[in-house]
Amino acid sequence: MNKVFLIMLGGSIGALSRYYLSGIINKAGNSLFPIGTLAVNILGCFIIGFLWGMLNWKIEILPEAKVFIFIGFLGAFTTFSSYALESYNMFYEGEIKYAVLNILYNNIFGISAVIFGSMLWRTIVKVFK
Repeated sequence: MNKVFLIMLGGSIGALSRYYLSGIINKAGNSLFPIGTLAVNILGCFIIGFLWGMLNWKIEILPEAKVFIFIGFLGAFTTFSSYALESYNMFYEGEIKYAVLNILYNNIFGISAVIFGSMLWRTIVKVFK
């Protein structure tokens, strides 16, 4: 299957997933802080860490699936461009506290989620070995 089509399809699904999930979370949070973007970034980082852990254990997936998942779906889902714009806007509007928290939370929790996802995969592999 054509890589460009797979990226478009995965990207469409990822972007729509991000849009709806972050919207639901933002509405529930009812705050000036963009908690929906933070949650989607952490979830996306966890998923990429978990899947990367699978690939490091020699789990084979089709190259087309890698393109669809990593470039298409997760590329559109993890929202770091939205995160950067929201951080910029908070700085620009004088909301320094929220801007700094947004940057710290997304980076600290995002990297932690990648590590946790990879560790979870390794634990699952050990349990079922």
